[in-house]
Amino acid sequence: MPSVLVVEDDPSIRQSLIEVLAEHGYAVRSVGDGFGALREITQAPVDAVVLDLGLPDLDGGDALRMIRGISSVPVLVATARDDETEIIRLLNAGADDYLVKPFSGGQLIARLSAVLRRTGHVPSGHAAPPHAGQGAWPAPAAEPLRATVVGELAVDPGARTAHLAGRELHLTRREFDLLAFLAHHTGQVVSKRRLLTEVWREPYVDDQTVDVHLSSLRRKLGERAAAPRYLLTVRGVGIKLVEPR
Repeated sequence: MPSVLVVEDDPSIRQSLIEVLAEHGYAVRSVGDGFGALREITQAPVDAVVLDLGLPDLDGGDALRMIRGISSVPVLVATARDDETEIIRLLNAGADDYLVKPFSGGQLIARLSAVLRRTGHVPSGHAAPPHAGQGAWPAPAAEPLRATVVGELAVDPGARTAHLAGRELHLTRREFDLLAFLAHHTGQVVSKRRLLTEVWREPYVDDQTVDVHLSSLRRKLGERAAAPRYLLTVRGVGIKLVEPR
């Protein structure tokens, strides 16, 4: 039975989350503050964490960074903050995915299941998910991909490194998967739906997930959507990685 730690200070919301998760076969533990979450994770590891940001003792972002300092457990952030900059900050801080409140129980279960599959965190006694591994793309059984050089950008899927003008880019796991996929298809327009299917491997995740990661990736490449260099948006079609002119 997969185990989930719910970190939520509101008793009624916490109880609702516990009930939904328990109904879907999860073993649930819960705490109402950030330091309690750290103690729980240290004393008895769990398979995933659902983390609220509005905690009484720690800002949720700080709690996330502290969790990342002691564990690689998948973290699904539950937040009422829908600002893109804030969401990018959380993903860069180590969140595996996020849900904007209010959300349904069905959304919670779908996102949590997807995070567990993507990150390869499988409870003992469970079969490994088909796409488990360091990154979601490519699948481990796929033929090794060669490094790609586009302008001053070099992407090496084997080493999972990316360099721009000789400087290593510090990318999250998902940002690297996204960049590597686009580099492998340099010059080709790739739809968001294809990215969700082949990079996230979760076609029902909403398009905003791609937009948030693209925005963060652009910033690290030193460009903006209004003034692209490598990541060119083809309106109504998709995105492609191109050599700067």
